[in-house]
Amino acid sequence: MRMKARTILTVMVILMMTVSTFSICAAQDKPATSVSAGFFSKYIWRGYELSKDSLVIQPDINVGYKGFKMDVWGNLDTKHFDPASDDKNSKWTETDLTLTYDYDLGPVIVGAGYIYYALDSTFDSQELFLKVAGNCLLTPTLTVYREFAHYPGWYFKLGVNHSIPVVDKITVDLAASVGYLKSDTDKTVEYNDNLTPTTNNFNAFHDGLVTVGMTIPFCTYFTASPQIGYSFPLTNSAKNEIRATSFSDDSQFFFGGITMGMSF
Repeated sequence: MRMKARTILTVMVILMMTVSTFSICAAQDKPATSVSAGFFSKYIWRGYELSKDSLVIQPDINVGYKGFKMDVWGNLDTKHFDPASDDKNSKWTETDLTLTYDYDLGPVIVGAGYIYYALDSTFDSQELFLKVAGNCLLTPTLTVYREFAHYPGWYFKLGVNHSIPVVDKITVDLAASVGYLKSDTDKTVEYNDNLTPTTNNFNAFHDGLVTVGMTIPFCTYFTASPQIGYSFPLTNSAKNEIRATSFSDDSQFFFGGITMGMSF
């Protein structure tokens, strides 16, 4: 893990310890804390394949209090793919710091936030985002992201999700989303059918994602959440761009895994 990733993680641990200390003094109005670790066959982000033929481990820590939430998430690639080398050692590739605030207005929940992506092999990224979620069937949610550090552009995500109760608080969890990418930089461009970059900034529907999972609570504070997912391009432009920038020569990805979590 790079020094700045360690710094972010240290700051967040201190903040969470401070919030937890406060909660001892205010037991009737305490923060909600969760810790989890995901184990997945692939790391897929906005349609891109960011791992290849390896298990990825994704720990997560977050604290929420009166609409505010602080979250630290990371990715450990246990057999990191490097096209320039035959070595496939484990590698910590990313640490994300997310700060959000959500406000429930009744019919809708509105929110805003900031994400810092500490990346291992490229420039770090920063985003601001706004979201609106309906308090209704399928919880339709529109989130608008703006990258402003090194890859300026917009990403629009429209998603729905629904949990179906089964028995003893066990649920089947269904989700789907589509994304639209508008790049303002020549660092994210369209590719032709030969996977050669063009001079046109990418501006089109980008990726779709469908997931099916379960939430299985046990021992009061713990949950197990198995999940399978399918990521796919929404346009031919997206297909070429994803193929050209992912780890393998493909644009459609099936993946699966399980997240073990603890909340208190």
